[in-house]
Amino acid sequence: SKLRSKALSHVMEHIHYEDDNTRYVDIGPVNKVINMLCCWFEDPDSVAVKKHIPRLFDYLWVAEDGMKMQGYNGSQLWDTSFAVQAIGETGFQEEFAYMMKAANSYIDVAQVREDCAPPLDKYYRHISKGAWPFSTRDHGWPITDCTSEGLKAALVLANMSPELVGTHISAERLYDCVNVILSFQNKDNGWATYENTRSYAALEIINPAETFGDIMIDYSYVECSSACITALSAFRKQYPNHRAAEINSAIERGVSFLESQQREDGSWYGSWGVCFTYAGWFGVEGLVAGGKTLENSLHIRKASEFLLSKQLPDGGWGESYLSCQDKKYTHLEGGRSHVVNTSWALLTLLAAGQAKVDPEPLHRAAKNLIKMQESDGDWPQQEISGVFNRNCMITYANYRNIFPMWALGRYRKECGGSCI
Repeated sequence: SKLRSKALSHVMEHIHYEDDNTRYVDIGPVNKVINMLCCWFEDPDSVAVKKHIPRLFDYLWVAEDGMKMQGYNGSQLWDTSFAVQAIGETGFQEEFAYMMKAANSYIDVAQVREDCAPPLDKYYRHISKGAWPFSTRDHGWPITDCTSEGLKAALVLANMSPELVGTHISAERLYDCVNVILSFQNKDNGWATYENTRSYAALEIINPAETFGDIMIDYSYVECSSACITALSAFRKQYPNHRAAEINSAIERGVSFLESQQREDGSWYGSWGVCFTYAGWFGVEGLVAGGKTLENSLHIRKASEFLLSKQLPDGGWGESYLSCQDKKYTHLEGGRSHVVNTSWALLTLLAAGQAKVDPEPLHRAAKNLIKMQESDGDWPQQEISGVFNRNCMITYANYRNIFPMWALGRYRKECGGSCI
């Protein structure tokens, strides 16, 4: 029918727009395959199909038990940004300048340098010039927390000599980044992921997925909001005169969002990591960046008390993925510690100011991380620590080294290595 033909033509127009603007990587593996099949049905010999096929390998890899397709085309920018901040916290950045130089180079090339093709509104796209994606510049989708972590990493590197790390990212490009972050803030004062919240949660009634929850609209999240707050705060310290009033207002509003999302027991629910230890780290870091302290914030005190109540006898923390599913803190089976959960908890308590109140829980946590380290410097790969849409778990293999290093680096600064 004419109506069906018109509808298919409209759909294909949007598919081609997405393909062109992501260099045929597409936002994720599911719509990557669906887009490619649609292009094939439209014309098996088309240029679009020929461009699609090589980008399949961005997602495919061979494991011990056969071919796999990963849930994204990697987490390159995300991991690199965290690693830079972690190394910066240790104070060893000059000793490992060769690594920081390589990271600076990647963060430079990964930044999105232009918006998608106009008109953005027609294709439901947000501005992206100055943003950072989760993975690569080819992928190009701007994400609030990735943009913010990229900005924080760029600011860490800007404090090092160009002779050590190479050319710093220019102020103009950082301004572009800040512009993106500010534009993403929602009416509820928080930040979502890929876009502003556009509709109502009631749409979840028609959610067709059997596995994924909360997918019908893009909601504001504690983690994304905290990342934006901490990035704007770090930027404000180095560029105090750039859009100062807007940045101050955005941070103040963001802090109010974080406070509104805290549960009565002092916890925050984590949507992108396992789970309450992850969100607790973001929640407290965001509040501290907004000027809150253990002394003047009941929210920080409650968050600290919650985490301390979950500390295990060996000094660590170990949280199960079941926390994400059940929305209730669940220890790992057997009461075992997990290096990543322990690192998040230690970072949180140090940020909160626990060292001034009672450093003993911090000493125990640091000892736990040190004991868990292996002879070659690695930390063990344990239970899964990433999640999205409540039920889909993600492996972040680099977390096991990034976060213990980060936590011990901060512990050494705050406590002087007292546990050693």
